[in-house]
Amino acid sequence: MSKDTFTKVVRPRSSVRARITEIWRYRELLVGMIRKELKVKYKNSFLGFFWTMLNPALYIIIFWMVFTKFLNNGIPEFVIFFASGLLVWNLFTNALSSATSSVVANAGIVKKVYFPREILPLASVGAAIVHYLLQVCVLVAMLVSFQHNINWTLIWLLPLSLLTLIIFVASLGILLSAVNVYARDMQHLLELILLAWFWLTPVVYPYKKLPSDGFFGIIASIIRANPMGAIITPFQKVIYVNESVTSTFGDKSVIRILPDESTLWYLRNLGFTLAFSCVLFYCAMRIFDRAQGNFAEEL
Repeated sequence: MSKDTFTKVVRPRSSVRARITEIWRYRELLVGMIRKELKVKYKNSFLGFFWTMLNPALYIIIFWMVFTKFLNNGIPEFVIFFASGLLVWNLFTNALSSATSSVVANAGIVKKVYFPREILPLASVGAAIVHYLLQVCVLVAMLVSFQHNINWTLIWLLPLSLLTLIIFVASLGILLSAVNVYARDMQHLLELILLAWFWLTPVVYPYKKLPSDGFFGIIASIIRANPMGAIITPFQKVIYVNESVTSTFGDKSVIRILPDESTLWYLRNLGFTLAFSCVLFYCAMRIFDRAQGNFAEEL
């Protein structure tokens, strides 16, 4: 039997197309890694996947109490508004956090067995998508409980927004997983970045309440350019629906909640974010391909 039977040469700096083709050849391994991620997370847990739904439910209850009972923000059905953005944000943070540490966490197999290393962060993203689909059950239960009707005419915005989010977080996950091999502080720094990023995304507060002048106007400009804002606002548009509502706080004045823009405005923002995500994915794949040559030594 020839030596080539036992040897796999890893060539750095191959094309992105070739890397994607190879990932597709190993798609069964990708599915297997996703299953492993799901099993390991709640291994020996009595409640199992129920924790996936309990976590966002607890967050929603706490924020509902704080922002309607103690710090009344005047948003009717705040629980629906918050949940429509929180579940998307959870998908983003869960996928990115686990993807960033995926290569280091699987150092044993990285050093012993050949396979496209990009499968590791992609498996983390895939597992996060499964958790998101389970968490949607919490949102559905809330919609039924509050008898809240969504905007069915714009329902097609949701898969487009979800696709944009998947490409965006997969790109960041692939990039940061390579960086984390050489700089292990990245996974700890990411926790602080995600905390700040959360408050720079209109999940808790209405998009239309962003200031326009002074120092906070600059921060508002950053928030409006935030890719996650462009992804989350379509979910709020479809699920929460209300653009202007009567405040439940103070003088009962009419307040703006969501951007009172046309559907084309949402499509434009999603289009820019999707294009940016595709460019980022290309760059992330190139950087990962250059970096993976020394993974075994670094790990």
